[in-house]
Amino acid sequence: QNARHQASAVKHARRARHTSLSRPNTSWYPATRSQTPPSPHLNRLGHAKFRMANVRTSNVPSVPFAASALEGVYRKRATLSDTENLAVGAFGGVLETCIQMPLITFKICVQSGKPLPQTIGGWYRGVFAAAAPLAPITACQVAVNGAIERAVTGGDRGPSDLERIGIAMCAGGISSVLYSPVDLVVIQQQKLGLNSPFATVSAVTSTHGQAAIMRGFSACVVREAIYTAGYLGLAPIAKEYLVANHDHFKKNELHASIVGSCVGGTVAAVLTHPVDTAKTCVQSDLAGTTYPNARTALGKVYAKGGIKALYGGGMARTARLCGAFFVINNVREYAINWKTEMDAAQLD
Repeated sequence: QNARHQASAVKHARRARHTSLSRPNTSWYPATRSQTPPSPHLNRLGHAKFRMANVRTSNVPSVPFAASALEGVYRKRATLSDTENLAVGAFGGVLETCIQMPLITFKICVQSGKPLPQTIGGWYRGVFAAAAPLAPITACQVAVNGAIERAVTGGDRGPSDLERIGIAMCAGGISSVLYSPVDLVVIQQQKLGLNSPFATVSAVTSTHGQAAIMRGFSACVVREAIYTAGYLGLAPIAKEYLVANHDHFKKNELHASIVGSCVGGTVAAVLTHPVDTAKTCVQSDLAGTTYPNARTALGKVYAKGGIKALYGGGMARTARLCGAFFVINNVREYAINWKTEMDAAQLD
């Protein structure tokens, strides 16, 4: 009789674990409708082991990531390592730039008054130059976000919504150490008409000193903190809310991902575009004669052209952020789900 109980319990547990594979959007995968996870007793291997209902457990083998179908099962999602986060971020950044290069070209042409390209090659001119600096920056944001998340949660639970947004903001702010000088070099290279970024760095530091390379850093911190909170925090949170509360999105998670990315991208663009405009003004005026700091730049731009001047090129940038959020988040989600399934397969 006891043996039959044991076999039945293990069978239900394995079936519940298999069912949990279809729930990729939460940090814990419930196999039942219960929203409250049972308290696990961790064994030496760190695998969750739960007490079977109405079954003596002294002789029941431990089933990793599984529990009785009566009490529910929660299987922990895999956590990407720092190296994996770097790879995901770099690949996602390059991929979204390559996909959206025509939109980037359109934005540049509209802002600069240049005619639109007439060939496909013209729409993709400069794609490698645009993607190259974004790969390490996006990789840094995703990797730092993962490292901070593990430190906050201890690696044994999923972060709350507020924690996700706060962690992403920290990761974005830290990435500004890389992004701010990259932006400044790009702006100064276009202004000075030099052929290489190395020549631009040499010209900037020889004329204005080494500290000039970090001019506009505080504005970049604000922009990247909000931007990263948008694609690593708000966009996935919005997607999960839609999937959890609307039947249409439960059946069409791709639609939920698109809407979530648009929500995150639009909010991030609206909040950061004036700051980005001020940062561009400050970094183009290294001497500080017209724009001594970002706050002054905001006031002068607004006084000159109003809200329209602060949001020049905003529509194209909003569209690009929505696309970037969609691409990067789906690359990251696919990597997490793939690793989760690989971990589960190794335990079988």
